[in-house]
Amino acid sequence: MFLGHAEMLLSHTDRFTPLNLRYRIFRRVSTDPAGAERSAPGGMVERHAEVSGMDAIRDLAFRASPVAQIVVTGDDTVAMINQQAEVTFGLSARDIGRGLRDLDVSYRPVELRSHVEQAKVERRTALIQDVQWQRAGSDPAWFEIHVDPLVDVENGLLGVSIVFFDVTANRTLIDQVVETNRQVETAYEELQSTNEELETTNEELQSTVEELETTNEELQSTNEELETINEELQSTNDELHTINEALRERSLELDEATAFTESLTGSIRMGLAVVDRQMRVMLWNRKCEELWGLRRDEALGVPLSNLDIGLPTEAVKPLLGRVFVDAGSIEEMTVDAVDRRGRSTRIRLMCTAFRGTDDSVNGAVLLMEVVGTTDQAEVRGA
Repeated sequence: MFLGHAEMLLSHTDRFTPLNLRYRIFRRVSTDPAGAERSAPGGMVERHAEVSGMDAIRDLAFRASPVAQIVVTGDDTVAMINQQAEVTFGLSARDIGRGLRDLDVSYRPVELRSHVEQAKVERRTALIQDVQWQRAGSDPAWFEIHVDPLVDVENGLLGVSIVFFDVTANRTLIDQVVETNRQVETAYEELQSTNEELETTNEELQSTVEELETTNEELQSTNEELETINEELQSTNDELHTINEALRERSLELDEATAFTESLTGSIRMGLAVVDRQMRVMLWNRKCEELWGLRRDEALGVPLSNLDIGLPTEAVKPLLGRVFVDAGSIEEMTVDAVDRRGRSTRIRLMCTAFRGTDDSVNGAVLLMEVVGTTDQAEVRGA
């Protein structure tokens, strides 16, 4: 039987078996009423026959399952994908009929094909634990993957089910439990140490009491010593207060210096960016925000080549590389770019080394100045 894409009988494996899933060719499975009765406990076949639309219900239940699931045939052709798998791994109904090896999910977040082969050969579930999946712009998710062989009553392989159980919440709870246990152990050790100190102090106090009972003069001497200790503690408290005031003043000075630096970089009429030796953005002034339409908090810590701006960063990399090698050089070049409004612009770039206090090269300082539009540059060249 040759079927169209919308008529594929992927959910009717009890009636048809695929000969060539790529070309959607199936053949009817011979039915043996006696065998069916033997394989269906308690008259399950009759009860299924009485419920109309059972196949549609089964398909919808599979599609609506909150657990991501992919089913492949014995030759690793994708047969079924539910909605959760489509959302989680960026799949769609168009991927049905493709080979598993052609999908990104076959090797990311983990290599699946070897586990699929293991499940097919051993005819038992292959379990993959602690699999991390990191998608851009979202928190990492953790999965426990079950690769289950689908076999008939005669242990013949029909396909493989791949189920992705989201255990992110469990992983978070485990991490929290581990951290809590660590804190409890630390607190217990501190309490044990405090208890030992208290026992030592108690012994010393007992000795002191015995000595005080022996003579009033020793009691007076101890009183004087305690007064001296109290004075020392008061002096120490005054010193700590002075240190605290000094720290507060230094914090205010640091805040003022930070505000001054931000005001200084914001007053520069050219775009100013500072990158480290891995070309991650360390500073991004207000002019850069106006020129490229990217806020400072969106740019900081991101590699320059990964920023979604109209600056040809591939042309800028050699410029940065030269100042990393020759710290005393000042490199310049003019490039064609597209500003945040989509206008073609000529940008003059000036690059120098960013030095640390020990005179080592920690990165590069990049100045960006608009020198005209691309149309103006073409007119001058003509």
